[in-house]
Amino acid sequence: MTAPLKLPKERMYALIRSPIITEKATILSEHNQVSFRVPLDATKPEIKAAIEGLFKVKVTGVNTLVNKGKMKSFRGRRGRRGDVKKAIVTLKDGDSIDITTGV
Repeated sequence: MTAPLKLPKERMYALIRSPIITEKATILSEHNQVSFRVPLDATKPEIKAAIEGLFKVKVTGVNTLVNKGKMKSFRGRRGRRGDVKKAIVTLKDGDSIDITTGV
């Protein structure tokens, strides 16, 4: 088993950009899961260490996905939205994160 990853506080705050508050994320919270927006270069061990360090909870799993940006048109000009990486974090039973209060 590998040793837990040590991150500086600045990197922890840079990794967890914002919580995702949608209807689907609310349904996931019933299963001890919380969704966050993270940078595209974030890794699963870094995300786990950041969540455990900032919120003082035990993380049992991290799933990530990248939503590719859409092509959009505005006043005849074509543009592209940026890619977004999401992390769905599974917490140990009994732990919870109140995302409405902030860090």
